[in-house]
Amino acid sequence: MVKVQVKWQGKKYPVDVDTAQPGEVFKMQLYSLTNVSPDRQKILVKGGQLKDDTDMSTLGLKENAVLMMMGSVGELPKAPETQTKFIEDMSENEVAQALAIPAGLVNLGNTCYMNATLQCLKAVPELKQALDKFKNSSSSGGGSQTSVQNKVASSLKSLFDQLNESGEGVPPMVFLHMLRQMSPKFGEMDPRGGGYRQQDAEECWNEILTSLDQTLGSSGNDEQSVVEKYMSGTMVTTWKSDDAPDEPPTVNQENFRKLDCHIDSSVNYVSQGIHKGLEQVIEKRSETLGRNADFKVVSRIARLPKYLTVAYNRFFWKASESVEAKIVKSVKFPLDLDVSEFCTPELQAKMRPAKQYLRELEDKKALERKMAKRAKLDKDSDEGSANNINVTEDAEMKSEDAKPFELDAELKADVGCNP
Repeated sequence: MVKVQVKWQGKKYPVDVDTAQPGEVFKMQLYSLTNVSPDRQKILVKGGQLKDDTDMSTLGLKENAVLMMMGSVGELPKAPETQTKFIEDMSENEVAQALAIPAGLVNLGNTCYMNATLQCLKAVPELKQALDKFKNSSSSGGGSQTSVQNKVASSLKSLFDQLNESGEGVPPMVFLHMLRQMSPKFGEMDPRGGGYRQQDAEECWNEILTSLDQTLGSSGNDEQSVVEKYMSGTMVTTWKSDDAPDEPPTVNQENFRKLDCHIDSSVNYVSQGIHKGLEQVIEKRSETLGRNADFKVVSRIARLPKYLTVAYNRFFWKASESVEAKIVKSVKFPLDLDVSEFCTPELQAKMRPAKQYLRELEDKKALERKMAKRAKLDKDSDEGSANNINVTEDAEMKSEDAKPFELDAELKADVGCNP
């Protein structure tokens, strides 16, 4: 160690110099004393100006030698505009917003059907965008159906805003009031319990979507509403009777907003229930036979919406007791539901490249998982290393097979469909 004096702006600063360290360390010592950053320092030593990589042992420094430093203090770092707030100092509402915890809805007395419906609707970003643009400018009377539907949309918009801003449970009192005003059925009282009756979430879903379809639609032009564009599809239904082979099949095309999953003792998976709903035998009058006959009714999806609703049909009429009974049965559903088997052959052909591409990607991921698992089990054995190499080569080959594809032009142009 050598003690030197560094002169800067008329003052001398004593510094202990470790000659075994480079010049950069010496500059940092001066920075701590003068607040002059190393990149602004100009220190005059024997042989010129001190550099960061200068070997201090070669300078021949002597005790109490005086060194000159030039340089100015730069602008001090500014305090952050937003004060850092630690989680222990936050309220419950602030913690929920910081961690992006979704807010819940308060049950106002058998309103779980409505709360579940609203949470599903909130998951559709296009609906939120349409509500943000909506303005209640109806000139209809306060009690007219159009006016009530506008108020339903306005209250839904306000409710979604509250859910986005709050981290606590939000009571949907205004929306519930407007819903019951639009559909008095949801305000029926239970004669046995004295409170409001339990209601069906599917009925609530249908009422709200029907109202929003009319309210958020663009009157005066051909533009579709957000409900029709993103949450509605097209179904082609064919009626054919084996009892009347000469009678030509009847083909109908109509819009739909949900697929029904019919539940009975044989249904264990949601795809089985959907199949039962799309293929049925119905008795109706045959014009060729002049009497009623059994018709096989087969429905297939011609346009698949971006957001597809599947409704579990759990209620049936129990004639022996003259009551509507509920089917309590577990029906499994996958996280990724493939409904291509329920589509028309034409739509299946359009979706086939995308489906093939996704299948190849999934196969690649499966191989990679297999590779990682095998490498972990056999990493210490020579045989394991060889297997690892083989699996790696297979994964690379599979990755090359999963080439990008060109989406069908009609599907690409159909905004709101699910290709």
